[in-house]
Amino acid sequence: MELTGAVWRKSSRSDNGGSTCVEVATNLPGVVGVRDSKDRQGPVLSFPPAAWAAFARATVAGALTRRD
Repeated sequence: MELTGAVWRKSSRSDNGGSTCVEVATNLPGVVGVRDSKDRQGPVLSFPPAAWAAFARATVAGALTRRD
């Protein structure tokens, strides 16, 4: 996956303490990139924009909950 030109922004849902920081790039056509901001050279997950939008909506709606 070619992510040259990706503009990364820290998720507004990331932990301010730095332990759960996620960055998202939504400026590329046909793909949304997600990476760990503490490992910027590490792996990137990529999603179709519609799938990412559905995930974001479900998260905001509280449909996804953390289970320890």
